[in-house]
Amino acid sequence: MTTYLPTIKQLQYLVALQEHGHFGKAAEACFVTQSTLSAGLRELESLIGVTLVERNRRVVRFTALGERIADKARRVLREAEELGDMVRAAGKPLAGELRMSVIPTIAPFLLPRILPRLRRDWPDLKLYLREETSGAACESLNHGRADCVLLALPYACGDIESDILFEDRLFLAYPGNEQPPETATADTIDEKRLLLLEDGHCLKDHVLSACNRPELRANAAMLGTSLHTLVQMVDNGLGVTMLPEMAIEANILANTGITTRPLIADHPSRSIALAWRRASPRGQKRRSSCPTARDIGADCATAQ
Repeated sequence: MTTYLPTIKQLQYLVALQEHGHFGKAAEACFVTQSTLSAGLRELESLIGVTLVERNRRVVRFTALGERIADKARRVLREAEELGDMVRAAGKPLAGELRMSVIPTIAPFLLPRILPRLRRDWPDLKLYLREETSGAACESLNHGRADCVLLALPYACGDIESDILFEDRLFLAYPGNEQPPETATADTIDEKRLLLLEDGHCLKDHVLSACNRPELRANAAMLGTSLHTLVQMVDNGLGVTMLPEMAIEANILANTGITTRPLIADHPSRSIALAWRRASPRGQKRRSSCPTARDIGADCATAQ
């Protein structure tokens, strides 16, 4: 008896529709016309004999079984991609395409140091970078849109493996017209003047965890969209904030009057790490790139 299986293309259409919730956007993501995508999904439904998607003019609604099959299809596509990765990884190490997501509180400060050495040491590597918040980066990794993520731990990123590159210490930053305390501890922070990053940035959680003062989350004076925004707020006397050492060493405080003090706490740092899917056969390739990043990370951590 002949069994007809769904094609990879049909599964890609189904997953794209689940992710975008719109036939036109899903077709655009798959680089096909909307009619081609719709026809492929109808063929899939005819093949397996069930309705996966309820269609009307306003909304795309997956059936309960459709949701389960789409989730399974995503895993199948990931494994199909890893099959190709396995073949490529058996050849020349760290060659070909590598899709890396990097969080915003790392990208502008560490990448300028890492990228020249990567280009020098791995000339056959074609690196595609995407800056994303921690949640979005981990979602990209787990859904197969990224091969690895450069992020700060601790952070719940799913079923991953990671290699810690270095520790990135936290510093309290004060306006230039203020006299900072000799010793910067969490107890010295005025919760009504603390400036934090908005939700979605893991650095905010790392700062609050390092301070171990739950009331700081509720009483933060203002929320910034980036570290550069927070620096400008502090420089204009709006409050104090916490900055990672890598940002300070990358001259984020240039042309400001801001002064800093290292945070004195039980856990005054975040761990910078390279992460990849646990099941990915390209994980060994990530490990081989870590010494370069770790060497540069050590330079960042010790430079004064």
